[in-house]
Amino acid sequence: MKSQSSLEFLSEALRRLPGVGPKSAQRMAYHLLQHDREGAEMIGRAMTQAIERIKNCISCNTFTENQQCDTCLDTERNATLLCVVETPTDQLMIEQTMTYNGLYFVLMGRLSPLDGIGPKDIHLDKLISRATDGVVKEVVLATNFNNEGEATAHYIGETLKARGLGVTRLARGVPVGGELEYVDAGTLARAMLDRRTT
Repeated sequence: MKSQSSLEFLSEALRRLPGVGPKSAQRMAYHLLQHDREGAEMIGRAMTQAIERIKNCISCNTFTENQQCDTCLDTERNATLLCVVETPTDQLMIEQTMTYNGLYFVLMGRLSPLDGIGPKDIHLDKLISRATDGVVKEVVLATNFNNEGEATAHYIGETLKARGLGVTRLARGVPVGGELEYVDAGTLARAMLDRRTT
């Protein structure tokens, strides 16, 4: 069997990026090698550095280079509010609305039994521990409005309400089936301001 060439390996690696198909990956590989070898080296170094240094915040589970992220360390934030999102990108989008001043918990995914993703895979135990710390009064469920996001919000909401916590859900300003990463900031701001009890 013929071994894989370095060019094929590079193209295959680039295909792992979201939205990049075989042709796009091949074009990127050729571009980097032909026109921007310095850029290719920079990408390689940046990836290695990120993998070595970036970890999960011990409090909210988002990406950070320290034990706790800057958001969790910010004493100006409202510690009684905890917003639950699927990804660090969703957290960033909510921050950009400038309508929320509480803290976060990042699931790093969503429930999807068909894909074998259960409560342990979304760090549910860590979320429950964080939400029941005696400081949090309201948990805002800001998962996506697709089937998996709704199921995740429902499961988490029922679990936290059983422990006596106030639970709200983003209002329907976000389109059904929409991903927070692609929603405009105005719509997301309205959804945050109009959140409701589940």
